[in-house]
Amino acid sequence: MTNNSTPLAVFDLDGTLADTAHRQRFLEQKPRNWDAFFAAAPHDPPLAEGVALALEHAEECEVLYLTGRPERCRKDTVAWIAAQGLPEGRVRMRRNDDRRPARRTKLQILRELARDREIRVFVDDDELVCEDAARAGFTVVRARWAAASAALKEAQEREGRT
Repeated sequence: MTNNSTPLAVFDLDGTLADTAHRQRFLEQKPRNWDAFFAAAPHDPPLAEGVALALEHAEECEVLYLTGRPERCRKDTVAWIAAQGLPEGRVRMRRNDDRRPARRTKLQILRELARDREIRVFVDDDELVCEDAARAGFTVVRARWAAASAALKEAQEREGRT
């Protein structure tokens, strides 16, 4: 049960908790193969640093997962979270037809959540998302423990796909 006095710890998935390196190849080809990229997500290895941080924050916070993955990936995403031993938590996903940049969609959701809840921390690997969230006054942890992907960064910003 959600308690509005319990602060939220908001975690991104791809590049923060999930290692997407094995599926980057689908974004490096032209045209990008989004169906294959998302279909491979259930096979993502967990990123130990991110998982440890989520478990640590779960001791005092409600964990909420905020991902740019489309809603059609919900079943696989929820199963992946459970399989990694991550804390239970709500999952906020992008509408299937939403192509806005991640920094817009995520900041909008953070602001909505902050209306009636304290957001203790927001953890994400996307520098543009982190910059905008920090500028808006959120406490941000930049997830810099996964290898950066130029193709993924372009997809997040220009194509609004993850």
